Amino acid sequence: MNSQILTGLVAALGLMANFALVGPASAQDGHAAHAADHSHHHADFESTRMHVRVDGEAGPGVRDIILIPGLSSSPEVWQGTVDHLGGGWRVHRIHIQGFAGAPVEGNAEGPVAAPVAEEIARYISEQGLDRPVVVGHSMGGTIGMMLAARHPDAVGKLMVVDMVPFMGAMFGAPGATAESIAPVAEQVYQGMATAAPAEYYARGAASITGMINTESKRAGPLEDGATSDQQVSSRAFRELILTDLRPELARITAPTEVLYVKFNDARMTNEITDMIYQASFAGLPGVALKRIDDSAHFIFLDQPEAFHARLDAFLAE
Repeated sequence: MNSQILTGLVAALGLMANFALVGPASAQDGHAAHAADHSHHHADFESTRMHVRVDGEAGPGVRDIILIPGLSSSPEVWQGTVDHLGGGWRVHRIHIQGFAGAPVEGNAEGPVAAPVAEEIARYISEQGLDRPVVVGHSMGGTIGMMLAARHPDAVGKLMVVDMVPFMGAMFGAPGATAESIAPVAEQVYQGMATAAPAEYYARGAASITGMINTESKRAGPLEDGATSDQQVSSRAFRELILTDLRPELARITAPTEVLYVKFNDARMTNEITDMIYQASFAGLPGVALKRIDDSAHFIFLDQPEAFHARLDAFLAE
């Protein structure tokens, strides 16, 4: 990958860095209020890293699907997908502690994504789920890849929504490694973790415009960010920069599809974006790569019909 492409990538992924800077910390657990709006319950699963909202009931012919939201996002971002899936599915929506009003609990220090991936593996085992479908957006895509690579027998199918296996490549020179970009990751982390709440919120509020094209869909994710813990989000973003899953991709045995959008930078064409995703996932034989046009990062909010059409086709394969 040449330096011009990487320069564009840094600019494009800068939006993701800014998205982490969404708002001041709040320890209020807002998920109870959601329960009044939608007919779901919380799974009987003890974890200090996450909790799980379940829509639907087990039964003959009912399949299980796990939906993992991204950085500082709540299970609510998936409501349109839950409504679309309807009967025949039991939907398990992950809510990471420290994000979107959930108390920090076990995510008070250290990495976030990797421990959550392990907890989802434990959840699948303890709940007796039979190779569920896993769909992850952004950071949720990273968690999904971790889960499928490290517990290949636990996942039936994997869909990654707008995420690459090594985001750190976009913060360094060609050939960058997790070790070489560690100083940059630390600088990004310090900038996020020590920002004044007002600055943190303002930067996030600006970046959300670039993450969701559809103005009417921005309020929910913006509220999620404003009620996420600043320190948890900051550490999780540093972890994402430093996580290189490319060497692990070959361990994924589940059929995998990656949906993505053109990078939000004038220098990044569809063709360059396609090339980057092809190179990024070269280590995963048989992966299906599908670009969704006219959408920003939250594909399922900007282009729900296109997203659900791809999801339906993937589930039917």
